[in-house]
Amino acid sequence: MATRLGLGLPQNRQYDLGKDVPDVARTAERIGYDSLWVYERALFPEPATQGLYGVEGLPWPDSYRDVAEPLVTLALAAAATERVRLGSSVLVAPLHQPFQLAKSLATLDAASGGRVIAGFGTGWSLDEYAAAGIRPIAERGEVLDEIIDVCRAVWGPDPVRHDGRITKIESAVVGPKPARPIPIMLAAGSKKALIRLVDHADGWLPVGMGVEQIAAQWQRLRDLAAERGRKEPIQTVLRVNAEYAAKAFDGKGRQPFQGNADQIVEDLVAHASIGLEEILVDLQGTPRDADELKDVAAEVFEKARAAGV
Repeated sequence: MATRLGLGLPQNRQYDLGKDVPDVARTAERIGYDSLWVYERALFPEPATQGLYGVEGLPWPDSYRDVAEPLVTLALAAAATERVRLGSSVLVAPLHQPFQLAKSLATLDAASGGRVIAGFGTGWSLDEYAAAGIRPIAERGEVLDEIIDVCRAVWGPDPVRHDGRITKIESAVVGPKPARPIPIMLAAGSKKALIRLVDHADGWLPVGMGVEQIAAQWQRLRDLAAERGRKEPIQTVLRVNAEYAAKAFDGKGRQPFQGNADQIVEDLVAHASIGLEEILVDLQGTPRDADELKDVAAEVFEKARAAGV
């Protein structure tokens, strides 16, 4: 069975959101992509108060200066498409009020005919938490736990009840309901996060940093699932942040998914061999505009399928 392929939607500042998001979404569906994806970056601190991912001295990429709100972006794509699934990799869930997030995702799923994938992460930016966090960043794991519980309650049968630290629902009818159970997928690397995934989520959202690293993490996750007695399969969608260039990258220091379409596809082939179900290719960073993004997306898709991905 071929690996499913997804495409990152255009959220960065070189794109005209109202025109380009529906256009790219329709084109990706026509090309044959299985899914469309968004990510979340709430703000860009200037001057920087911490490095990227909290790593001291690591600069934030310039593309983070202007990132469209993810759920609004998905709604634009949903209205322009009929088949592709609509996912987040990832929403920084603790930046969202739990009840409202659950209701927004349910509404989007109902409107799209059951195509939403709720991909959550805890984030790392002190500035984003200061601006939008529901609780302090130190409590982000506990907040994510409650968000998952609230989503399951709100999406489930009425009357909805939830008695949590953040959200309290005595007894209420909450609609619309999702068209079908929305899968919750998590970005997870630490032991604690992996346990949360195994016990409470439907799938895993790794980021492509190299075949060996992803293969080792995937095996670790499967071992943990077996150890904890999980029976349900773990869905998987690998996020690939590609750095496309028209010419081949011939330097010795080429990173995974850096270079022309042939080099990106070469890395896709290697990562597909691990056995992950789906790979999300985010190509939006380097194209000048939506026309170039569509051309690159078509070339990568066609060459990936020709190579057996």
